[in-house]
This record gives sequence, structure tokens and C-alpha cells, in this order.
Amino acid sequence: MFLTQFLTVAIVHLFAVMSPGPDFAVVTKNSLVHSRKTGIYTSLGIALGILVHVAYSLLGIGLIISQSVVLFSIIKYLGAGYLIYIGYLSLRANPQSSLETASTSMLPEKKDISNWSAVKTGFLTNVLNQKATMFFLALFTQIIDPVTPKLIQLFFGLETMVITFVWFAFLSTVFSNSLIKSKIAKVQHHIERVTGIVLIVLGIKVALASQK
Repeated sequence: MFLTQFLTVAIVHLFAVMSPGPDFAVVTKNSLVHSRKTGIYTSLGIALGILVHVAYSLLGIGLIISQSVVLFSIIKYLGAGYLIYIGYLSLRANPQSSLETASTSMLPEKKDISNWSAVKTGFLTNVLNQKATMFFLALFTQIIDPVTPKLIQLFFGLETMVITFVWFAFLSTVFSNSLIKSKIAKVQHHIERVTGIVLIVLGIKVALASQK
């Protein structure tokens, strides 16, 4: 029974984490604009955010959040505000000079942000995503049998964290590849601005989302 639940959780979560959303946009942006290391630390932050969702789902707090209009709204608007904020920062991206591009051997990267900043960005993007709240609530109430021992449920939660980190670390490796970055050198600032628009749109969508 536990093996069936394990495989179900793994497959459902893998499809969920692979779907484009705020986490995808943030990891892509940090990997392209900064470096592979920044992308991987951002992925770590997202994975740590998963642990928060797992923790309150195990404690039953997720159900309280889903039923409380006030708590749900607080999380929703904080998440929306944060997405709009980092989207705004991306919109301010400026093209690099030809001298700056040449000095980086066709691998233009902005000054790398600190590991802590990358982790914080990934963590806040994930933990303030109200869709993740509802997903983990559904995962722990509909897919995982309530009679499953808490230790096994915790193991399932850790499984989702590992899957999340591996997937986004893979994306970080792909989007920080030197060949890919050299191809987009001249339009990197445009990509960053488009990402900013996507994040702002996602933020507005989150703010307008109803509680279901």
C-alpha cells in the first residue's frame, strides 16, 4: 500500500513541479542572468519552501489555512506582492555594453547575488504560492491515506522536496549552459524583461484568484 502511495505521490508531484509557474520563472531568470550556482541555490530555496508546506500539512494547519478566508488572503496577497516586486526588478534590466559582453567571453552574467539571496528568493517564491498550499493540502488529504503513519507521510514529504530540488537544479544546469548563454547574449536583457512581465502577470493572477 505504501509503495503505491509512494509512486502516486512521486508521479503527481513530478507533473506538478514541471508545470510552468513562479518557481520555474525565478529559477530560469537566475540561471540565465547570473550563474549556475545562483540557479542551484534558488532551487534549494524552493525545496526548503516545500518543507514548510509539508510541515503544516502534517500538522493539519493546511486545512485551517484553506478554510480561513483571512489566513488564505494574507498568504495570497503576500505572494502576489512578492512576485510583482521581483518582476518589477526584472523589468529594470538594461542591455550590457559590447565591451562588457566581450570581457565575459560571450558569457554575459550580471554580478552574482549572494547564496543567501538566491535561497531567500526561491524560498519566498515557493512558500508564498497559495497554489502550492492547496496542492499539498490535496496531496495529504486525498492521495495519501489518513491512516498512513506520520513517519511515512514525512518520508513522502521529503520525497517531494528531493524531486523539486533535482528538477530545478537540472533546469539551472541547462539554462546556465555556456552554449545557451552565448546564443542569447545580445537579447538577455529582453529575456529578463519578459520574465519580469510573466512574474507580474502571475502576481496579478494570484491576487485575483478566489479561494476554492
